Amino acid sequence: MNLPNKLTLLRIILIPFFVIFMLLDYSMGTIGIIPIAHIIATIIFVVASVTDWLDGHLARRLNLVTNFGKFADPLADKILVMTALILLVGNGQAPAWVVAIIVARELAVTGLRLLLVEEGGTVLAAAWPGKIKTATQMIAIILLLAHDFPFQSLSFSLGTIFLYISLVFTIYSGWDYFYHARDIFADSLGQ
Repeated sequence: MNLPNKLTLLRIILIPFFVIFMLLDYSMGTIGIIPIAHIIATIIFVVASVTDWLDGHLARRLNLVTNFGKFADPLADKILVMTALILLVGNGQAPAWVVAIIVARELAVTGLRLLLVEEGGTVLAAAWPGKIKTATQMIAIILLLAHDFPFQSLSFSLGTIFLYISLVFTIYSGWDYFYHARDIFADSLGQ
């Protein structure tokens, strides 16, 4: 197993630890208003997010792209992000309707990717709107996990602002992917 795939596997292994520390909540005490368990969960999420960037970068740079990596890397990313968002809803830190739209888009685009591969072997590469969506989601999640530290003195939640920005890019990038793949549906729609 090459290094990028090991990093992807590490990210998958980190997800249950992230969940455990999110569920511990205030039982470990707090630092100010932030539960210590959430600080640990935030660190785990940041490490997992860095492995997401690093494994892809190394795979492309060192020409170590594998079928396992093509399958497991986006899957690990989606599981990590969706898990974090669902737990943030459970903690009252993110609106359920926003997370529902994000999760629905992720599932729809994943289905589209599978359909494109099955129909013609086309791999749907990440476009810029999707990359901006991912970056704003990661920033939003990290800020929300850290209870907006070090920006908690603001009169608004910076994490929530980034979550809404990511929602806009989630919707736009989902539309963009389906628009560019619209030919695959032409036969079904009678065109």
